[in-house]
Amino acid sequence: MSKDEKDNKTSIVEADITEQMQKAYLDYAMSVIVSRALPDVRDGLKPVHRRIIYAMQDQSMTYANKFHKCAAVVGEVLKKYHPHGDVAVYDSLVRMGQDFSLRYPLIIPQGNFGSIDGDPPAAMRYTECKMNKITEELYLDIGRETVDFELNDLQNLEPEYLPAALPNLLLNGSSGIAVGMATNIPPHNLNEIIDGIDYLIEQTEKKGGKVQEIEIEVANQTQKLKVVETDFSSKATANELIKFITGPDFPTGGIIFDQKEIIHMYATGKGRVVTRAKMEIEEMKGGKTRILVSEIPYQVQKSTLLTKIASLVKNKKIEEITDLRDESSRNEIRIVIELKKGAIPKKVQNRLYKYTPLQNTFNTNMVALINNEPKLMTLKMVLEEFVKHRQQVVVRRTIYLLKKVKSREHILQGLKIALDNLDAVIKLIRGSRDVDVAKEGLIEKFKLTEIQAQAILDMQLRRLAALERQKIEDELKDIIKTIKKYEGILISPGKIMKIVRDELAEIKEKYGDKRRTKVVKGRAGEISEEDLVVEQECIVTISKSGYIKRMKENVYRTQGRGGTGISGSTLKEEDQVKLIRSCSTHDWALLFTNTGKVYKMRVWEIPEYSRKAKGTPIVNFLSIPQKEKIEAFLTVTNDGMESKKGYVFFATKKGKVKKTEMEQYENIRSSGIIAINLSKGDSLVFAGLTTGMDNILLTTSAGQSIKFKEKNVRSMGRTASGVTGIKLKDDKDHVVGAITIPKNGKGLYLVVVSEKGFGKKTSLEEYKLQNRGGSGILTYKPSDKTGRLVSAREINENIKTDALIATQSGMVIRVDTKQITKLGRATLGVKLIKIKANDSVTSVALVADDE
Repeated sequence: MSKDEKDNKTSIVEADITEQMQKAYLDYAMSVIVSRALPDVRDGLKPVHRRIIYAMQDQSMTYANKFHKCAAVVGEVLKKYHPHGDVAVYDSLVRMGQDFSLRYPLIIPQGNFGSIDGDPPAAMRYTECKMNKITEELYLDIGRETVDFELNDLQNLEPEYLPAALPNLLLNGSSGIAVGMATNIPPHNLNEIIDGIDYLIEQTEKKGGKVQEIEIEVANQTQKLKVVETDFSSKATANELIKFITGPDFPTGGIIFDQKEIIHMYATGKGRVVTRAKMEIEEMKGGKTRILVSEIPYQVQKSTLLTKIASLVKNKKIEEITDLRDESSRNEIRIVIELKKGAIPKKVQNRLYKYTPLQNTFNTNMVALINNEPKLMTLKMVLEEFVKHRQQVVVRRTIYLLKKVKSREHILQGLKIALDNLDAVIKLIRGSRDVDVAKEGLIEKFKLTEIQAQAILDMQLRRLAALERQKIEDELKDIIKTIKKYEGILISPGKIMKIVRDELAEIKEKYGDKRRTKVVKGRAGEISEEDLVVEQECIVTISKSGYIKRMKENVYRTQGRGGTGISGSTLKEEDQVKLIRSCSTHDWALLFTNTGKVYKMRVWEIPEYSRKAKGTPIVNFLSIPQKEKIEAFLTVTNDGMESKKGYVFFATKKGKVKKTEMEQYENIRSSGIIAINLSKGDSLVFAGLTTGMDNILLTTSAGQSIKFKEKNVRSMGRTASGVTGIKLKDDKDHVVGAITIPKNGKGLYLVVVSEKGFGKKTSLEEYKLQNRGGSGILTYKPSDKTGRLVSAREINENIKTDALIATQSGMVIRVDTKQITKLGRATLGVKLIKIKANDSVTSVALVADDE
């Protein structure tokens, strides 16, 4: 065997292929996990994002400077830090500048950076960028020895992580697929996250360890320094943090559901968040409606969404859609979905949620690197690690600043020695052959260090003036104070934590903004639409021919009494406003018909229209036969419906009264249930809630009123007809109103309004208690001038109340009830609304301001 063959043989190492493959794959897997796919918990950045930011700050591509070509950024990153392709770097750079991808964009783009429709960005040679202002908080203090640097594969130093002053991991979230694991963290609101951290610190369990001595180098000398060990843990729980951090806050807005699932996600680090688009229903001409989509779920491409909706219409899965348009602009999303006449918008919405990405799920997996090790983390763990990170940054920055001021102190002490021995120093320098000899002489004679001696030699002659000498002494005193301050910080966990909190408060003040995504406590699958609707006062009107609409409470401005009012709705010929009520959007509406049946719906289900619109036929919402007409409209709060306490009290046109326990109306079918058995020619006038111990006052069109105790009317079943409440004067006479008077009700007045727009208010104390079934006593004197009474309602003089008076032609006036004159029972009243010929008052509603 030759010598070469022997050498080759000795260089061959035998190894098991299985072990070799395992080792090589493990090295590859760890490289992907640590150096590519997962973010660091401290700065919330993956290596590529960190390298982009570090390269840009190194090249001064900051917020205050001009834009630079993206190709220059990519080139710098590839040249010094990132041993991968340019596409990966540019794609990462583009995403950092997309306001629909990041909640707080780190890059300000100029040019085509892609769109929410999925359009790709322009080539990097065309686009420009610079860092956003908030990005400065990520690399602030990087030059103050706050982080460690490492030598990369390209033989350049780069930071292991940034000294991030803001919790970027939670603010902008992160997503990535590594080997055997993945991360998907949703973005959050800055204000909420900082409030959560503040509460976490308030509930501190541990904020530091023992004070230890470390060595630092100052002016080429080693000094010992006392520094407290940094550590942090908190007693706060996920249930407590949810009060501050209510859920993810996506850059595209939308609505998220299920607080229980959100708490579970924060407590375990894993979970799913159901997100929905924000939709509004809008009225169109011709009785048609349309759905406007203004916000879509996070990471949903608008173009894909539109294609899916169009496909559903084409395949006749949703037949109510007549037109689909994208009217979005660069800064606003607006998708218009027009519906057929008579289509029920809520049903179309539900089908869109079911079949399209208008309802989507964000699956959370909060995996991040802690000391280069991947770990599934809870919300509390992420926040605690960030606080620990900030503690370390504050300590390292303080040590750096302390070394700086100690170095300056060292020089100033040398200068002070020179000034105290000025003549001797000058003589020594003048007598020296050269600078080196002078330096050695100063060091030897005055026991100075080389740095101090050099500072003396570099001192300008003008510093010898008395005033300049005083400045040096003053500066030395200030520096000694600063040194004590820094040394005090380094041994005090409380002071370190205060700096952390103060700096976070400053960031909140500078960059905090409102939440974009609405959080709904209930689950999306449940009937929890109440959370979707803003609770506000509103006005509901129903016309004689069955058109219903909801309007904002302030749609009618208050006018002086005696005016003509303003148009309340554009009614069909021979139609008239029959009922007008003020209520809350969260109330339940109990609608009673002329056949004695009752139907139930939520007030928010009634479409909102403008003041002049005629509304929508009520048959679009309720299964009401064509011959049935709504005669009475009662609103009950959600708490009232759930409590099932009290009674529903009825009064009919012919003077019959009846009360039924509230719990009998708990389960009202969509086709309605019998509420009262009405005799031929009779109809319902009033339905209201009572306690069983109230007093009742009935008023007729002829101006008669009777007041009796509610307990004189026994409780009856739903199918009962009731008993006589008041004896009518003649065939033309009928009941126009009934009011319930609390047992201890004070300051209450009866407000009556006549056909011709006259009205007055009379204290209820003027009405004595009688037995039910009588003719009552006089409350108003109708005449040809005033017409008969059409409404009788009660007000409390201690509560600001406006009266909405509607006429047959659709005119409405809003009058402050303080303008209605207080008069006795046997009077005509004053003019409240000016009535045109052939017009008359049909309904009155009261709008009370409890504030």
